[in-house]
Amino acid sequence: MKNKRYVLTCMIILLTVVSYFTVEAQQKNVTHRTKFSGEWKTKEPISIGGNIFCSYVEGDRMNSKNIKIVEDTDFLIIENPNSDPGATSTISQEKLIDGKENQINHGQGNKKKFNLKLSADGETMTIKSIVYFMNGTPYNPNVKEQAYTNVTEVWKLSNDGRSITIQSIAKSNIWEGERSWKTVFDKIN
Repeated sequence: MKNKRYVLTCMIILLTVVSYFTVEAQQKNVTHRTKFSGEWKTKEPISIGGNIFCSYVEGDRMNSKNIKIVEDTDFLIIENPNSDPGATSTISQEKLIDGKENQINHGQGNKKKFNLKLSADGETMTIKSIVYFMNGTPYNPNVKEQAYTNVTEVWKLSNDGRSITIQSIAKSNIWEGERSWKTVFDKIN
């Protein structure tokens, strides 16, 4: 009788240990995620796909066909070559912090407010931007008024981590309705 209890106790302990390691192994696979980090290229920039004005400077990431993303735990930096001849730097950067609003101000009524929301699984991020710019008024282009465009971008990594699909939706006070479009970036390294 003592042997049966001893064997039963050993079996329970063995099953508990095996179950524990099985659960731990599965959790490690779940936390492994593909990152947005890397260099990416597209055929046409994000702003062109919607045929809209959603950036006011040439060096803005929304006008770029090539981007480099450096990702950390709660923020990421998007770098792109700045082809603006008057630019003081050859690289333009946007630092996006998860859950925090940031702003870039280029003066003369031109500014961009934006924020980032990273998904828990690390495969999706949402960037919401409001771009403010000075626009010529109808019938008198020398008189400028404040215009804006709201853009929501949902960035989704492919399962293999080799491409990013960006679904964008935009609204503005200078055109009617809502516009949506898709842009695909492919990883180049």
